[in-house]
Amino acid sequence: MTESAVLPATRPMWPRAAWLITAAGWGANQFSPMLGAYRRELGLSAATVTGLFAIYVLGLVPGLLLGGPGADRYGRRAVVLGAVALSVLATGALLLGEVGVPWLGVGRFASGFAMGAVLAAGSAWVKELSHPPHDDAPEGTGARRASLFLSAGFGLGGLVAALIAQWAPLDVAYLPHLVLSTVALVAAVRVPETAPRVVPGKRVTGIRDPRFRRMVVPVAPWVFAAPATGFAVLPSVVERRLGGAETVFAGVAIAVVLGAGLLIQPVGRRLAARAVLLPALIGLAAIGFGMLLGTAAAVTGGPAFALLADAVLGCGYGLCVTFGLTEIARIAPPEGLARLSAVWWALTYIGFCAPYVFALLTKVTTPPVILGAAAVLAFLTGAGVALRHRTASS
Repeated sequence: MTESAVLPATRPMWPRAAWLITAAGWGANQFSPMLGAYRRELGLSAATVTGLFAIYVLGLVPGLLLGGPGADRYGRRAVVLGAVALSVLATGALLLGEVGVPWLGVGRFASGFAMGAVLAAGSAWVKELSHPPHDDAPEGTGARRASLFLSAGFGLGGLVAALIAQWAPLDVAYLPHLVLSTVALVAAVRVPETAPRVVPGKRVTGIRDPRFRRMVVPVAPWVFAAPATGFAVLPSVVERRLGGAETVFAGVAIAVVLGAGLLIQPVGRRLAARAVLLPALIGLAAIGFGMLLGTAAAVTGGPAFALLADAVLGCGYGLCVTFGLTEIARIAPPEGLARLSAVWWALTYIGFCAPYVFALLTKVTTPPVILGAAAVLAFLTGAGVALRHRTASS
C-alpha cells in the first residue's frame, strides 16, 4: 500500500472541525472593537450602538436552542458547516453597514445565530473526533481543543479587526474572516460525521445530574462575565487616557483577555488532574482578583491597570471554560452531548449581560464600587461551589 493511501486514513480530522469553530468565533467578535468607530463615522447614538451589540445575543439564543437538538438529531457536520456558511453571509451583511444601518443589525443577528449553532454542535464534534475510532487522545482532550480554538477565534478576530479599522476603511476589517471561513469550509468538506444514533423518544441529556446543578451551573455565567468586563467595560473606564486610540485599545484588550485564556488552559489540564473542581475554583478566584484590578483601573484611570486586569480575567475565563466543557463531556451521554452543550453555553452567555448591568448601575453608583462588588460575588461563588461539592462528597 502506498504512503498516499495510508495518510488520509491516519491523519487526525479534528483540526479541520476545530478551525470551523475558530472561524465562527472570529466572525462573532470582529464587530465588537469597531463599535466606537461606527459611532463616530456613521453618527450612531449610544443607544443604537448598544442595540447592535445586544442583537448578537438575540440571535445566539435561538442558535443554541436549535443547534444543540439539531446536531443530536441530524448530525454535527451538517449543523456546523451550515452555521459557518451563515457566518460568512452575516459578514457580507456587515459589509453593507455603511449603506444602511439595518444591515448591521441583520449581520449581528445572523452572526449570533451562527455562533450559537457552532457552540452547541462544534464542541461535540471536536470532542468525538478526538477519541476512538478517529483519534486516541486522553479523556478531556477534545473539550480542551474546542476551547483553545474558540478562544483563538474570539481573540484574533477582535484584534485583527481593530488594527485594520484603526488605519483602514471599516469594510477592509471584515475581509480576513471571509478568507478564513472559506478555507475552513473547504478543508472540512471530508470530515466524517460522528453523532451517535439517536433512539426515538430518548431525550437523556444529563441536565438533572447533581454535578451539573451544583458545580457547572454556578460557574457558567462567569465564563463570559469575565471577558465581557475585560473588553467592553474596562476600556470605557480608562478612555480619557487613550488619546484617540480607543479602537486599537479595544482590540488589544480583547486579545489580552482571550490570549491569556488560551495560554492558561494547559495549566487547567494539570489542575484538573489533581482535583476535578480545582480549575473552577482557581478560575473564579482569578476573576475576583481581576475585578479588583479593574477597580484600581477605574480609580486611577490607568490603561496599564486595565490591561493587567484583562490578563487576570482572561486566565479566569480560560480555567472556567475548560472546566465547564470537560465536565459536560463527562456528564452527558453521547446522544445528548450537543443538547447539554447548548444548555451550558446558554448559561455562560448570561455573563455577556455584564456590560449592560454595569451601565445601569453607573446611574446609581460609581464604577469602582460596581467592580469591587463583582469581585466579592466571584469569590463568594467559588466558596459556595466548593462548599456544595464538599457537602455532596461527604
